[in-house]
Amino acid sequence: MLNYLWAAMIVIGIVYGSITGNIQAVGDAAIESGKDAVSLCITMLGVVTMWTGIMKIAENCGIIAAASKKLSPFISFMFPNIPKGHKAREYITTNFIANIFGLGWAATPAGLKAMKALAELEDERMADTGYMNKKRGLGIASNEMCTFLIINISSLQLIPINIIAYRNQYGSVNPAIIIAPAIIATAISTIAGIIFCKFMSRKQRYRK
Repeated sequence: MLNYLWAAMIVIGIVYGSITGNIQAVGDAAIESGKDAVSLCITMLGVVTMWTGIMKIAENCGIIAAASKKLSPFISFMFPNIPKGHKAREYITTNFIANIFGLGWAATPAGLKAMKALAELEDERMADTGYMNKKRGLGIASNEMCTFLIINISSLQLIPINIIAYRNQYGSVNPAIIIAPAIIATAISTIAGIIFCKFMSRKQRYRK
């Protein structure tokens, strides 16, 4: 779907530029945007490398493990049906910690593994009840998968690394000034996500 949207916007831009006589400006903007994209990629590469290294150091120092223990009550609260010690809990915790520190690129691999583990857990449950899980073939996610996705998207961020890098790239005088507003905004979105997940979970249990 996104491919069609991008293609439509490109075609509309070219057609509008041709009609208004600004096709040269459209071409110049495309070339200039290409230069900006390459420059931004180089900037982000440095930021990604630095913070990924910091996360690795934190992991080796035991900071990630300690943070995982601190998050354990929250994981149990949000995912009460995931057994303790299940690998999905580890992947979910890693994903949340990476997101909290603004490391979305580091959170993605853990998020994919968490989704796979949650899908396997749901299949195991269906197999234990003697019911073939038709939902997976239909692309219907489990309650835990939906909850994880919502919290992952609305995740609290203490250091929005991506936004800081973008602001720095485009000449912001104080790129890090966004930190406080980002914390407030993501805290509100996370609270809203938690409330929504708990409401829908209770509603689902009531229907059953």
